[in-house]
Amino acid sequence: MVGPTATGKSDLGVRLAEETGGEVVNADAMQLYRGMDIGTAKITGAERRGVPHHQLDVLDVTETASVAAYQRHARGVVERLLAAETPPILVGGSGLYVQAVLDELEFPGTDPATRARLEAQLAAEGASALHARLSAVDPTAAAAILPSNGRRLVRALEVVELTGRPFSATMPRPGPPRYDAVLIGLDREPSVLDERVDQRVTRMFDAGLLSEVRSLLGVGLRAGRTASRALGYQQVVAALDAGGSEADLAAAAVDTARATRRFVRRQRSWFRRDKRVRWWDAGEPGLFEDVLRHTGLRPAGR
Repeated sequence: MVGPTATGKSDLGVRLAEETGGEVVNADAMQLYRGMDIGTAKITGAERRGVPHHQLDVLDVTETASVAAYQRHARGVVERLLAAETPPILVGGSGLYVQAVLDELEFPGTDPATRARLEAQLAAEGASALHARLSAVDPTAAAAILPSNGRRLVRALEVVELTGRPFSATMPRPGPPRYDAVLIGLDREPSVLDERVDQRVTRMFDAGLLSEVRSLLGVGLRAGRTASRALGYQQVVAALDAGGSEADLAAAAVDTARATRRFVRRQRSWFRRDKRVRWWDAGEPGLFEDVLRHTGLRPAGR
């Protein structure tokens, strides 16, 4: 179950699992982190209603999320559930993580020295310079990576150096699902989704995002290469660094909503490229019944 942030994937995933006797496998990269609950809109224990959830709260904020490691762990869960004839319901908006489970993707290793050298070059020369270098050696990959995405550019150049092959050779391409999966997409009209994002961000700040960030700073959030960049968290950290006034925090909320709306558009673009996904308007009446019929799953006990 895929789609942009704030479309109701988590709730529908729980309901589908309840009806079919399934279990949920998280495919949201930031929900892998322990303690990152409010800012990721992680489903609470009560909201899970007894449905087992996997790949939630498995990393400390100081650890770097790895799609290769996630692929191993999530596939292990999926295959165990399938062997037990329990429907695994993969739910999340991290496109590469979803495809890492469903498709035959390979993830080349990394080399700390090469990575450090490229990151130093990124800091000294800027992302545009690295993008130009990638364009010269792998134009296909360069066309798929934003010129401002320094982290992704470093990774692409690292793979080229280590393997002698284009990074584009390892990029995700939709193909036959590994598990004969049914792909369900939830979306809303852009204006409706923008409003839902704004409301979600307001709820997060009202629910104590500031306190959550302060707590995570105490256990090393700044040292986390992945966790520290999460939407909402990086904005609150910046506000605290600026003095933490009410005005600073209000600006952080505005910046978080703006950045999340941009992220939603990138999510939509990513998932819409995959023609295997059957899309639903998440606000339409009868959504659950339509989705259940589409999966072909039978209600538990029947």
